[in-house]
Amino acid sequence: MTKRVLLAWSSGKDSAWALQTLRAYPDVEIVGLLTTLNGAADRVAMHGVRHDLLNAQAAVTGLPLTTVSLPDPCSNAEYERLMAGAVADALSRGVTHMAFGDLFLQDVRDYRIRQLRDTGIHPIFPIWASSELTPAIARQMIASGIRAIITCVDTQQLDAEFLGREFDEKLVNDLPSSVDPCGERGEFHTFCFSSPAFGASLAVTRGERVVKGQFHFLELTRR
Repeated sequence: MTKRVLLAWSSGKDSAWALQTLRAYPDVEIVGLLTTLNGAADRVAMHGVRHDLLNAQAAVTGLPLTTVSLPDPCSNAEYERLMAGAVADALSRGVTHMAFGDLFLQDVRDYRIRQLRDTGIHPIFPIWASSELTPAIARQMIASGIRAIITCVDTQQLDAEFLGREFDEKLVNDLPSSVDPCGERGEFHTFCFSSPAFGASLAVTRGERVVKGQFHFLELTRR
């Protein structure tokens, strides 16, 4: 039986890797992308990516995009209420599974499983691995043709000078040993501008740095 899958889409490299992985599954039909936005800023939550860039990404994947606008600040109860509405809507459109680009954080995986329990939609984790494997996974992504730019750095975990760098072999080699090479613990977030899962690459321009407490964001615009 074919799985009709909605992919949780962050705009980053892990989402692109999950999309690429899912497209190799013979029993999967990817029916769309789902992204949470900071409603006040109209940007991808945590990644700081503009809505128009997100729309451009969705266009080159060839998949319809659904967004969930979150208030800022957003309580966990409000987040769960809004996401429950998105899940119910997806179910009404025939979605059977929701896929996530999580790598190894067990508490995050457990949370997603709990939130989908009894909804009629089942979670899948196509790129799930372990923290020991993420150096190899990072290099696999890069070797496959995924290209991304660091758009957010948590300066409590990684030096702000990494902001704006491309996710490439040199970056992986330069990261401190305390930082996961895929940024799985939130050390950094990315915007993927090219991938084998895209029909075309996106040309972007690096802009100003925006500082919000410990988080440094890079303004990206389309060229």
